[in-house]
Amino acid sequence: MARLGVNIDHIANIRQARKAMEPEPIAAAVIAEMAGADGITVHLRQDRRHIQDRDLHLLRQIIHTSLNLEMAASEEMIRIALEVRPDMVTLVPERPDEVTTQGGLDVASQFEEISRSIKALQKGGIRVSLFIDPDADQVKASHKAGAECVEIHTGIFAAARDTEKEQEEWERIRDAARLAAKLKMGVNAGHDLTYLNVKKIVEIKEIQELNIGHNIVAHAVFVGLERAVREMKALVSD
Repeated sequence: MARLGVNIDHIANIRQARKAMEPEPIAAAVIAEMAGADGITVHLRQDRRHIQDRDLHLLRQIIHTSLNLEMAASEEMIRIALEVRPDMVTLVPERPDEVTTQGGLDVASQFEEISRSIKALQKGGIRVSLFIDPDADQVKASHKAGAECVEIHTGIFAAARDTEKEQEEWERIRDAARLAAKLKMGVNAGHDLTYLNVKKIVEIKEIQELNIGHNIVAHAVFVGLERAVREMKALVSD
């Protein structure tokens, strides 16, 4: 049974579009937890386009499950993480011109920088995951760098428009998950997962947690956030 981490960045996106006071991401986190979410995920971007520093500090105080902070491996973000102390930090690539995260970290080519970031965070008692593409070399580099966990990027799988391509990408995710588990690492997955495609990812027994945001929030527009989370939780736990 996989856990469900609910990403509430898109609640903050709506708020920031009008620079208003609502909708409140903190309220969304409480509703998601009450609906069965096993954790809350937020991405504190360097440009602060959605989640703000105050959101992160308030979330650390009020949520009862676990807090997963997605962030770039920058000095500023490491300082903030060490101050807030989320349950997990997931290091992700970040570009100012992107609409959303595009692909995983190239751990192999940024090995020294990522290794230093992992050590600094772990010294502060924070578990570290790396967001990577489903690639054996990236899994091995993540393990060598000292990460306790990887989150496998499912975006290419989700974007597949024919069954052959979808199956090919699913097998890449499965193989990466198996390798990470063999190396005694935690295995999470996420990006562009929906109520329709998540069931196939859940078939990969090595995946312990799925982090999903956009599709849940989009569905919540029509059915409410509590129901949207419950419905996704049922699929993930099936």
